[in-house]
Amino acid sequence: MRMMLILALVLTASTARADEVGDAHKLALQGRDSYWNCLAREYIRPDAKVMSEQDFTANIASACPSERQNFRVTLLDYLSLQFPDNEAGANLTTANHAIELAQKDIVTAFVHRKGAPN
Repeated sequence: MRMMLILALVLTASTARADEVGDAHKLALQGRDSYWNCLAREYIRPDAKVMSEQDFTANIASACPSERQNFRVTLLDYLSLQFPDNEAGANLTTANHAIELAQKDIVTAFVHRKGAPN
């Protein structure tokens, strides 16, 4: 009887943990999407068309601070649940790298747009 009770508690705990990881993953994806949408708004701004690549890159680096921070925090939360043995610094590096890649992707799209014939 005790063994059944222990097994039931373990299964309940593992299910709750899976739900927690799943919820954190959804929040991280929402944070990513919010950040990307904000970067996209910067990309389509009318004044962006006349910016140099250097100016646009600087603009993107400082754009969307609240969305960027929300993405960083939700991704860190997910990573800490998904990989509990990772050091916090490693997860922060991963989150910051994801942000850098998003910025790089939007700048690359900008450069291609600028170089495309009208």
